[in-house]
Amino acid sequence: MTGVIVVWVLAAVAAVLVGILAPEDWRAAWMGVGMGLIVPVAFAVQLWSGRSQGFIQRVALSVIGGLLVMGFIGVGLGLATLFSA
Repeated sequence: MTGVIVVWVLAAVAAVLVGILAPEDWRAAWMGVGMGLIVPVAFAVQLWSGRSQGFIQRVALSVIGGLLVMGFIGVGLGLATLFSA
């Protein structure tokens, strides 16, 4: 379960970095790139744990959780951009 939470934290860090570094017009595209990078990271983290039982479930939970974390942060960034203008 620790590996799943690590992937979620990495997804949050990636989303915040996209929010800080990417121009407003390109944030959605860079969120997709960030999510694309979370998938192999989740796979690698779960392989590194060395446990074979429940591997597919842990990878799926990592990826779906990362998607939700990045989605919530993306919605927050979108609303912040909308109301800051």
